[in-house]
Amino acid sequence: MRITMDQLVDTMKLLADHSRLTILSLLRERELCVCDIAELLDTTQPNVSQHLRKLKNGGLVVESRKAQWIYYSLNMEGKDYLHGLLQSLPSMAYKLDLLSKDNKRCH
Repeated sequence: MRITMDQLVDTMKLLADHSRLTILSLLRERELCVCDIAELLDTTQPNVSQHLRKLKNGGLVVESRKAQWIYYSLNMEGKDYLHGLLQSLPSMAYKLDLLSKDNKRCH
């Protein structure tokens, strides 16, 4: 599947934000819910939801419901041009390890 210049520009605009790029780096490690991402970014759930909405509208993330929680994961299908960028993002595994040990999780 070929991407148009306009599609590439729109994707690059989405990625030109520190929070959204960090979210993609986190989701590269595993799927997460809004409350987990908010905790990891030290921001509010509404702020994270707004970023996730933009990423979802841009086709970069997908959501799935598990019980009462909505989880987000990467959607890289048809986006081969982003694989190199995602691989070059700093690992967030250490942050996720801290989250796993935290007892204040939202669920």
